[in-house]
Amino acid sequence: MAKAPKKVLERLQASVKRFQPVLASAKSRDVGESDTVTIVVDILAEVFGYDKYAEITSEHAIKGTYCDLAIKFDGSLQLLIEVKAIGLELKENFVKQAIDYAANQGVDWVVLTNGVIWRVYHVKFEKPISQELLIELDFTALNPKSDKDADCLFLLCKEGWTKSVLGDYHSQRQALSRFFLGNLLVSDTVLQVVRRELKRLSPDVKVEIDDIRQVIANEVLKREVVEGEQAEAAKKKIIRSSSRPLRIRGDRPDVSEQDSDPQPDVRGGK
Repeated sequence: MAKAPKKVLERLQASVKRFQPVLASAKSRDVGESDTVTIVVDILAEVFGYDKYAEITSEHAIKGTYCDLAIKFDGSLQLLIEVKAIGLELKENFVKQAIDYAANQGVDWVVLTNGVIWRVYHVKFEKPISQELLIELDFTALNPKSDKDADCLFLLCKEGWTKSVLGDYHSQRQALSRFFLGNLLVSDTVLQVVRRELKRLSPDVKVEIDDIRQVIANEVLKREVVEGEQAEAAKKKIIRSSSRPLRIRGDRPDVSEQDSDPQPDVRGGK
């Protein structure tokens, strides 16, 4: 996860501490949606660093309907925000409403919040449109001095947004998902390496790639990891990336990486 710069970290530590009692008081008074929106706008400005007057818009019309708030800069919508009253439990149908807003406008990211709970979704432009919950945090439970909490908040900050840290975090989460790793383990590229090592251990034993794949898929991994919709999506992504050369970062590539069999670049996403 990307680290928040010192200046942003100082702002987060001070502003989180300031807004926690504000949210606690609003929840105890069970304020309505309009008052919750007011608090959320202030959090977007003072915590996350967006310009309240130039970058945060309200009641943005999308095909005849409205979302509560949106972040807009560089001439386009970046993020849609659906706000519910602070005492209201965030339910699944609220998510569908917000995702519909995003799908109609072609926006990749949606936040659903009641001021206290913040959920960040990535919109999946498939048929049908779906969503992936990427982040969920309780603002009142955040530790202002915790670097981990600050780094999580940084994903939504303007400074992080301009560096695409949320998209990078999503790509990392995808690459480390059990579906991606499971299907990577049974890909031809990885199985060639496994077969080579098995030959090294047992030179006289003849082992084929399909034999290894069957054992790993049926006896090592859980079936849900290599079967189903998410598994198929991971498999397709691995196949697409398998023809790309491995990118080695740094001025001096690691010798072990140069000598090994080609590996797929598992980075992806927007």
